[in-house]
Amino acid sequence: MVNKKKETAAVAALDFIEDNMIVGLGSGSTASLFIEKLAEYAKQAQLTLTCVATSEKSAALATSLGLNVVDLDDIDQIDVTIDGADEVDAHLNGIKGGGAALLYEKIVAQSSKRNVWLVDTTKVREHLGQTKLPIEVIPFGSTHIFNYLKTHGLNPVFRRNVNKTLLETDSVNYIIDIDISEIKDLHQFGSDLEDFAGVVEHGLFLDVCDALIIGDDDSVEIVQK
Repeated sequence: MVNKKKETAAVAALDFIEDNMIVGLGSGSTASLFIEKLAEYAKQAQLTLTCVATSEKSAALATSLGLNVVDLDDIDQIDVTIDGADEVDAHLNGIKGGGAALLYEKIVAQSSKRNVWLVDTTKVREHLGQTKLPIEVIPFGSTHIFNYLKTHGLNPVFRRNVNKTLLETDSVNYIIDIDISEIKDLHQFGSDLEDFAGVVEHGLFLDVCDALIIGDDDSVEIVQK
């Protein structure tokens, strides 16, 4: 069953799309809804769009629906990227990576002129940290990174598949989810994580979002940066 709030946000995001744009496609359930709506809209309005996807799953979905998907390295810059978020605060900072695509999502985001996030009302928080923060790490020495995070009281958990094997990202890394509910300075914390050898990327997306679309059952709120 389609989440009405997410669908409302996905439809509203079409207002950010213009003919001949290069569009970044996010990952996750909300982003997938947008991809479906975008494909319908592009066909109906006869738009010429070029798309760049943040995951193999999103690329496959977009291609199956008739959208033109190219590699990021084949274009100079993305006009707008539409993506979801696991949590977002009043300053438009967020946690992303619930779909294990945080590395590609961040690369695409920094290659975009504008980043628009879609969330439903349940994803808006006063402070970030109710959702676990994903950290992408290389397999080599990942247990040592896990132990480091554990000794710092972050309650790390390796993300696993249904069959209990370690989940691998599209770039063949692992995901460790941690609890940051007690962290006060997220900018400093993110910087510290980036400095730790073996950490490829983290799911703190700070000062990235330019516009936030908050979907409700029959209305949307758009917050501009």
